[in-house]
Amino acid sequence: MAFTEISIKKAFTFLEPGPVILVTTREGSKNNIMTISWHMVTDFAPRIAISTGAWNHSFTTMMKTKECVIAIPDADMIEKVIRIGTVSGTEVDKFKEFGLTPLPAKSVKAPLIEECIACIECKVEDYIEKHGIVVLEGILLWLDPDKKGKPTFHANGDGTFTVDSDKVLNYRSMMEKWIPEGV
Repeated sequence: MAFTEISIKKAFTFLEPGPVILVTTREGSKNNIMTISWHMVTDFAPRIAISTGAWNHSFTTMMKTKECVIAIPDADMIEKVIRIGTVSGTEVDKFKEFGLTPLPAKSVKAPLIEECIACIECKVEDYIEKHGIVVLEGILLWLDPDKKGKPTFHANGDGTFTVDSDKVLNYRSMMEKWIPEGV
């Protein structure tokens, strides 16, 4: 057999989800940002689950306001995004500290991030406390057309990251009947 047994603690490194994202919140007049690498979409619905909890200042605000914005940074932002995740919004104005521009959203008070590829305005739909999973419903999607196609990056869970390849294989014709209309 060619397999070698390794620690089950590394299992998640083979399954890490989509790109690292930023999640913004707003309480009163104060904006905040947290970095999230553990998230998933649920089918083709505009429903997104993120993994967070009371250890994150933004979580408390998100649960109080029942809203947030998911912002998708490009790979050029990797160092900023990592640093955002290493400081607390209780001590630092992350927009100012990291040179990011908050833009007004349309349906939530949390800001969009101008420097990101896309932003999704979200409402909190559910919280599964036992597993630290917040289920969000996407309300509005914003895309910067000038940044469309820029590579994103993914956490491997061990302090390393993978940048999206620029090679895209198109198998849409094989999957057409399963793709929702308009996608």
